[in-house]
Amino acid sequence: MENADLFLRFGVALAIGFLIGLQREFAHGGSERNIIAGERTFALFGLAGALAAMAADELDSALAFVGIILVLGAFITAAYLVDARKGQMGLTTEVAIVVAITAGALAYWGYLTLALAVGIATTVLLSLKLETDRFARSLMREDLSAALQLAVISAIILPVLPNESFLPPPFDVLNPFKIWLMVVFISGISFLGYVAIKVIGPEQGIGITGFLGGLVSSTAVTLSFSERSKREPELSKPFALAITVAWTVMFARVLVEVGVVYQPLLKLVWIPVTASGLVGLAYCLYLFFSQRTAEKADVEFSNPFDLGSAIKFGLLYGLVLLISRAAQMYLGDTGLYLSSIISGVADVDAITLSMAELSKTGVIEMPKAALAIILATMSNTAVKGGIALAMGGKALRKPLLFAILMMLAVGIGTALLI
Repeated sequence: MENADLFLRFGVALAIGFLIGLQREFAHGGSERNIIAGERTFALFGLAGALAAMAADELDSALAFVGIILVLGAFITAAYLVDARKGQMGLTTEVAIVVAITAGALAYWGYLTLALAVGIATTVLLSLKLETDRFARSLMREDLSAALQLAVISAIILPVLPNESFLPPPFDVLNPFKIWLMVVFISGISFLGYVAIKVIGPEQGIGITGFLGGLVSSTAVTLSFSERSKREPELSKPFALAITVAWTVMFARVLVEVGVVYQPLLKLVWIPVTASGLVGLAYCLYLFFSQRTAEKADVEFSNPFDLGSAIKFGLLYGLVLLISRAAQMYLGDTGLYLSSIISGVADVDAITLSMAELSKTGVIEMPKAALAIILATMSNTAVKGGIALAMGGKALRKPLLFAILMMLAVGIGTALLI
C-alpha cells in the first residue's frame, strides 16, 4: 500500500473519532465532566481501530484484530462499571466508542465513504438528543399504530399484490401493485412531514409550520390560518406567509411525484410547475421581510396515516386512473383535461400520479399528461385560494389574492409553451 493511501486511511479514522468525541465533549464536558472520553480519547480509539485492522492484515490473522478489540472492550467495560457505581447508567458514550473503533477499522480496510458516513451519522444522531427526546414524549399510541400500519402496507401487503391488470380497457389501467405502490409513496411523504412536525414542533413559528404543514396537508394550513386571521388581523401577513409557503410546497411535491414515477415527463412539467413555485417563493420572501413576527403557530395536525386513509387514497387513485382513461377514450382530450381539473379540486396527488403512470405506460401522450397535471395543480391552487378568501379576514385577502393571481397566471401562461 502506498504511504499516501495509508496516511489517508489513518487520517480518516482519526477524524471520525475526533468528530464523535468533539460532540461528546460539547454535550457532556466542562467543569462537571461526566463522560469517560472526549475528543482526544475518541480520536485515539479511531486510530486503535485502524491499527487493529492493520495488525490483522499484516499478521494474516483475525485473532490480532479480535485481541486488540477485546483489550479496548475491557477498558470500556471498566469505565462503565465506574460510572454505574456513581449512578450514571447510560450506555451512549460507550456504544459511540465501539462505533468509532469499528469505523476506524473500516477506514483502514478501504471503506472510506462508508466509514465517514457512519461517523457523521453517529455524530448527528448524538446531537439530536433534545429533538429525539421531545419526539418520543410527543408520540401517542395512535402514532405508533400508524407507523406499524405503514410498515405493514409497505413490507407485507405490497409484495404479494399482482403486478398486472386483468380487465379490458378502460379498466386495464387498474394494476393492484402499482396502485398500492403509489399509496405507500404518498403515505410515506405525508408521514415524514408529520414526523418532522413532531421533531421540530409546530410552535417553532408560523412560517416553518406552513412549510412542514405543506408536506402533510396544505389545505389544513389554509383552513387553520384563514380562520385565525379573523381573530388576529394584525398577524394577517404572517398567516399569508404560512399559507403561501404551504402552497409552494405543493408544487415541489408535484415535481417529486412526477420524477419518481416517470422522469421523462418531468422535462415537460417542470417549467410551468417550477415557475409557479418560484413566484410563490418570491412572494414568501417578500412577506417574510416585510413583517416579521415571533408569534408561534398552534395548528393541530393529526397523524396523516392510518389503514383507512391508505385504502381511501388507493380507491381515489384508482378511480382517477379509470376516469382519466375513460375520459380520454370516449371524450378525447377535452374529457381528459376536464377530469384533471375536477380531480385537482379534491386532491392533486392522485391526478399527478395517475397522469405520470398513464404517460409511462403509453396510454396518454406526454404533452397531454403534462398539461393535465398543470391544470390539476392550477385547479387545486384556485380552490385553496377560494377557501382562504372566503374564510379569511379582510386583511388576509389582499396579500393572498395577489399570490393566487400570480401563481395561476404564471402557471397557465407557461403551460402554453408545452
